[in-house]
Amino acid sequence: MITLYHNPRCSKSREGLQLLEDSGKDFEVIKYLDEPISEAKLKDIIDVLGIKPIDLVRKNEAVWKSDYKNKNLKDDAIITAMIKHPKLIERPIVINGKQAAIGRPPVKILTII
Repeated sequence: MITLYHNPRCSKSREGLQLLEDSGKDFEVIKYLDEPISEAKLKDIIDVLGIKPIDLVRKNEAVWKSDYKNKNLKDDAIITAMIKHPKLIERPIVINGKQAAIGRPPVKILTII
């Protein structure tokens, strides 16, 4: 099953949703701002993406700039920040089995569906 971690207020996330709808494949949508992601699930997502936690952070968010920028944070602290402030999580994220992509640009999603 394909899973889309989605923020409806984000244009890139809406584009990713449209790509999935157009694909005709079954998928589920998780609005991660409404349904918080657990720490274990976020770690799983990061592992499947094959990235460091910092690479999933939206560094232009005000809360990142005010509370975390220019601090020497370990991976666990970055994950904790994303759990506490889910809008820091880059979007959209699509998981398809053992493959995952951050939809920036949204066409990256097509590589795993």
